[in-house]
Amino acid sequence: MTGPRFTCLVPAFNEAERLPGVLAAVVGHPSVDRVVVIDDGSTDGTGEVALRHGAELLRTPCNGGKTHALRLGLETVSTSHVVLIDADLVGLTPGVVSSLIAPVAAGAAYASVSLRGNAPWVWRRIGIDYISGERVLPTALIADRLEALDRLRRFGFEVFLNELLVEEGRPIRIVRWPEVASPAKSDKRGLWRGLLADAGMLVDIAGTIGVTGFVGQIRQLRRLAGA
Repeated sequence: MTGPRFTCLVPAFNEAERLPGVLAAVVGHPSVDRVVVIDDGSTDGTGEVALRHGAELLRTPCNGGKTHALRLGLETVSTSHVVLIDADLVGLTPGVVSSLIAPVAAGAAYASVSLRGNAPWVWRRIGIDYISGERVLPTALIADRLEALDRLRRFGFEVFLNELLVEEGRPIRIVRWPEVASPAKSDKRGLWRGLLADAGMLVDIAGTIGVTGFVGQIRQLRRLAGA
C-alpha cells in the first residue's frame, strides 16, 4: 500500500520578487511530486521566474483572480493530495512545508491549515486563520466540485473550501507558522491600491458566505481542529 502523494499549487500574480523564496522551499521537497505555478496574468515576468526555479507553469490569458487560477491548476492534479501555497510568503522553508504536510501524511488529520506569524492578532488569539491560503487537503475533497469554482468570486476559494471541510466533518490540524509572514497588500501595491484590494477581497468573501457567515465557519473549523 502506497502512502499519500502531493502536488503543490502556487497561484501567483506579479510575484517575481518573492516567488523564488517560495519555490526554494517546495521544488525538490521530498514529499512533493510536482510544483505547479499558475501565473494569473502577471506583467512582471513571474512565469519566467517559475520556470527558472524548476516549477511547472500554467498561464491564464488575463488576471482572473485566485479562484480561477486555482481551478486551472486543480484540473492537472492526479496525486491523492494537494498542497496550496501562496506565492508571496516570506520565511518559508522546506521544514515549514513539512510541518504542514506531516499530520495529513501520517493520517492524524484529514486536512491542515497554516496559521502564519503575521496573521491578524484575533486569528492568532483564537488559533485559526479561516482564510489562510496555505493548506493540505485530499484532492477528492474538491475534484468533483471544480465546476462550482466557476461560480465563485475572485477570492471566494478559501471560504468555499471551509464549507467543504465542515461538510466532510473530519479532523483538521491547525499548524502554527510563527516564522512565516505574508506581506500586506499595501506593502506590495501601495497604500490606496492595497486598501482597495483588501476591500475587494472582503466583498468577495461576504458574497460567498454572507456577511456573518464567517462566524459560523470559524466555530465549525475550531471544532474540527479540537480547539
